[in-house]
Amino acid sequence: MKEPSYKEALEAFANPFQEFSVEQVTNGLINQSYKITDRNTRNSFLLQQINEHVFEEPEKIQQNYESLWKYINAKKTSLRIPEPKFFINKRTWFVDQNKRYWRIFEFLENTKTLTVAENIKEAGAVAETFANFTACFNDFNIEKLQTTIPDFHNVSLRFEKFKQALKTASAERLGKSKVLFEKLLQRERYAKLYQVFTISGEFRKRIIHHDAKISNVLFDIRSGKVVCPVDFDTVMPGYFFSDLGDMIRTMSCTEDEASTNFDKILIRKEFYDAIVSAYSGVLKSQLTASENKYIHTAGLLMIYMQALRFLTDYLQNDRYYQVSYKEHNHDRALNQTVLLEKLEVFLSEHYNFIAEI
Repeated sequence: MKEPSYKEALEAFANPFQEFSVEQVTNGLINQSYKITDRNTRNSFLLQQINEHVFEEPEKIQQNYESLWKYINAKKTSLRIPEPKFFINKRTWFVDQNKRYWRIFEFLENTKTLTVAENIKEAGAVAETFANFTACFNDFNIEKLQTTIPDFHNVSLRFEKFKQALKTASAERLGKSKVLFEKLLQRERYAKLYQVFTISGEFRKRIIHHDAKISNVLFDIRSGKVVCPVDFDTVMPGYFFSDLGDMIRTMSCTEDEASTNFDKILIRKEFYDAIVSAYSGVLKSQLTASENKYIHTAGLLMIYMQALRFLTDYLQNDRYYQVSYKEHNHDRALNQTVLLEKLEVFLSEHYNFIAEI
């Protein structure tokens, strides 16, 4: 019988192997995860295989996590993150004979994850959680963190790749997406805005989660309160608009990014206000005058970037995102472009805000 893939990693953590029960955790999209429970003590931990196709240098991820963990413990902050565990080799990662990378964390019992924000209370709690995460590391030396995915939220680079894709795309896909790509080209100002932000000393680099969605927050099953954020593989130095913008993108709209009900895509004012208020409420004293002034650019930049990514992939014949049908990436890009248009109108009407320098 073929041995389970995790057996070597589990034995590198503790013996004997047969004293543990194993349950696969299926709510992750990138890494393979298993809940390991000691049959005698009933204590559990999370064993996880890192997807090195996404993260080409897994050691950097774990080194970053250790740096964050040591900092919050030394500072005795109120922030909680799952405790990393060490293998017998005294490291928080292990490489098996098949060159697969593994790591172990404490397993937080009686917690749950959500996929959507059902109400403004949940949306505000998520925004406050990721703001507290960044605020906690305000004095952290960002040079101690390594970049795990270079240019991950580089809007200008995404725009350049989009323009390159236009030059090499098939006539069929160019024809199908003509109205869509023209709208994105007309909004090049967002790529230029990103450039201004990132070369200006008025927009600080901070510790940013870079995957600020509700499914990366653990809630207590009984009280419904936030326990802690999770999934720190994309934690890197970055800019305020990344986390705030992604939360606006994913929680303030009536439809998710997979929806083809384009005429039903709207910005929910109460959700938008709750997200921005909670996030800026935590970070307001740490944000610069310019960051506070341009707080409403966050959603515009991240929605525009995601529209660019989806349409670029469509023009390149679906190299990156998995698709279920031929026009899947086109429809995703259309979804995000409609959302962008709705946010532009919303900000103009409710905040008298237009993104320009």
